[in-house]
Amino acid sequence: MSEKTSSLKLIPVMLAFFAMGFVDLVGIASNYLKADLGLSDSEANIFPSLVFFWFLIFSVPTGMLMNRIGRKKTVLLSLIVTFLSLMIPIFDDAYMVMLISFSLLGIGNALMQTSLNPLLSNIVRGDRLASSLTFGQFVKAIASFLAPYIAMWGATQVIPTFYIAMWGATQAIPSMGLGWRVLFPVYMVIAVIAILLLGATTIHETKEEGRPSTFGECLALLGKPFILLCFIGIMCHVGIDVGTNTTAPKILMERLGMTLADAGFATSLYFIFRTAGCFSGAFILRKVSPKGFFAFSVFLMLLAMIGLLFFHSKEIIYACIALIGFGNSNVFSIIFAQALLSMPNKQNEVSGLMIMGLFGGTIFPIFMGVASDMLASQVGAVLVLCVGVAYLLFFTSKLSKQ
Repeated sequence: MSEKTSSLKLIPVMLAFFAMGFVDLVGIASNYLKADLGLSDSEANIFPSLVFFWFLIFSVPTGMLMNRIGRKKTVLLSLIVTFLSLMIPIFDDAYMVMLISFSLLGIGNALMQTSLNPLLSNIVRGDRLASSLTFGQFVKAIASFLAPYIAMWGATQVIPTFYIAMWGATQAIPSMGLGWRVLFPVYMVIAVIAILLLGATTIHETKEEGRPSTFGECLALLGKPFILLCFIGIMCHVGIDVGTNTTAPKILMERLGMTLADAGFATSLYFIFRTAGCFSGAFILRKVSPKGFFAFSVFLMLLAMIGLLFFHSKEIIYACIALIGFGNSNVFSIIFAQALLSMPNKQNEVSGLMIMGLFGGTIFPIFMGVASDMLASQVGAVLVLCVGVAYLLFFTSKLSKQ
């Protein structure tokens, strides 16, 4: 395959990485739904929890599905499910309807997270694979931090009233403006383009050797102490990720009286610094040991949590959100790599188990919502995040053994 041909094949794959980032719209969307439907924190946090619940169910079966229908078809299936999830809110935003929508979004993303990286390895090999995977994460992050901006734009638009002539008279017709939900059709169109482009692209796939992993084989690895520690570490990383982009706007609204449209910038700020952290981390890790950089990253998050607990200044709150974004940006890759290196003969099983660890995005928002309701303050949510950071601080000492 020529370099030019390989580069052309990367375009639809990278567009699929962009679609992978759609899952992060759940953070800002849950805040708007809370305001629109008059939900409590516990009720609103069900949305991000539900999205990441499906990683527990679908990560390993997706590996088995790829062996039967291939990686490209599995990614296409994930994009179709994602398309359906984005189409539903265009017509209705009732509580049960949105639960169905976010369930489909989670299922589609679980399929995509598991199948897209292996598909990329069929196009890019050798030394270029790592950099291409990093670039894919960067593309994914663009979709993540654009979502709050698109939602804010839709929420602040003044929709004109339209008039038509009917039976010789002029009758006013109420506007059909979507408001913040405009981000769903915008991302839906991109999903359609990704489906068409990837479907039209020929990708030669390599056959996997051996049989796919099963639930039993994956779960059995939790009996290995270091694998169990890594699994919990992944859960904490994702819990902090989802919890921060969900709670950050609420903190600004609670302490500074900001509107949701203005506070939504906090979610974008988090993803901007998370993206910057991914890029800088790729270079830093060439000079610094994974353990040293991991410790530094966790220390940044610890400082941020202290700031969010005790300070009410807008500038300090923004700085804390940025520190969490940067600090949390390389945690997943370091833990994932350490887990694979610890069991080189069981990498398929370890990979499936680590993806299942994304289930942490379900657990943390639930406890954060309950804690916030109990304390009648977002301090409760921050305290739950502190538990995740404390575990990662403990986990740092274990990295030296691998």
